[in-house]
Amino acid sequence: MTTARRVVVLGALTIGTAVALAMAITVGSVSVPLSDTVRVLLGMDPRDPRWTVVIETVRLPRAATAALAGAALGVAGLQMQTLFRNPLADPFSLGVSSGASLGVSLTMVGTGGFAAGLAAGGRLGVVAAAAVGAAVVLTGILMLARVVRTPVTLLVIGVMVGAAATALVSLLLTWTDPQRAQQFISWGLGSFSGTTTADLTVFGAVTAAGLLVAALSAKPLNALLLGENYARTMGLNVRRARIITLLSASLLAGAVTAFCGPIGFLGIAVPHVARRLLGTSDHRVLLPATLLAGALTALLCAVASQTPGGVLPINVITSLAGAPVVIVILLRARSLQGVTT
Repeated sequence: MTTARRVVVLGALTIGTAVALAMAITVGSVSVPLSDTVRVLLGMDPRDPRWTVVIETVRLPRAATAALAGAALGVAGLQMQTLFRNPLADPFSLGVSSGASLGVSLTMVGTGGFAAGLAAGGRLGVVAAAAVGAAVVLTGILMLARVVRTPVTLLVIGVMVGAAATALVSLLLTWTDPQRAQQFISWGLGSFSGTTTADLTVFGAVTAAGLLVAALSAKPLNALLLGENYARTMGLNVRRARIITLLSASLLAGAVTAFCGPIGFLGIAVPHVARRLLGTSDHRVLLPATLLAGALTALLCAVASQTPGGVLPINVITSLAGAPVVIVILLRARSLQGVTT
């Protein structure tokens, strides 16, 4: 693909993301006149003061959360697929999401003093519990990454850790009352709503840090495309590159899970869409394209979730949109032979 074509694709993704952001702010369960929406965005008073609350308190944070989550999951998925040379790897392959889910389940159904204290904190307590659970798993994975020699072994260990955490969550849910179990199930369906300005400050800062690390690792990721042995011949410190990649991807996935719940399929599907659009696996171009494609997809999912009958869980939309992409990947003749270059 020529440079001009890549510029066109990146430009189209940028425009599409801006349009989707505008749609996410405009569309909602409550009908707000477009003129009043524009007035609020421009800092002017609308005809009805309620629209200011709807736009500034609900829709703007929801749209910003969706864009951040989509960008984070898309880039984290790209990192995992490159590191493990597996087109079906996703940001949650290392059990970070399961660790976060375990933390939240302990908070919602636990009876200990620490769990009760977090539960009393409402949404902030849930976010803190998810962050602690993800951090515990991440610490263990990073320690193992210094010992385990092959990424495949590390991937299998991550999957097993995730399976064990999921089993513990299921066990906890069988011991709790239905109301608390329903609260956890609702959290597990994912949502871009409910974030406040304070939430976005933390979420945005963590996501920006993870994306910055990912951007700085574009060259090492390109070297890893042809395998670790080839990367070593190019003078790359493979172990350090692996740890940095794991840290960045886990940070991004953990932040999304903490604030939005476990959002599925975006991390798997978005990197493949970006590769298809660009026709290259050069991470210097692919990383920004995946970031934009992830934000665009998440924003469109947020818009699609706003139905006349109510708000659909985000995971319902992402599953319906992402499952066909994953099926196509599986049906491709070279799909299980690693990421193409």
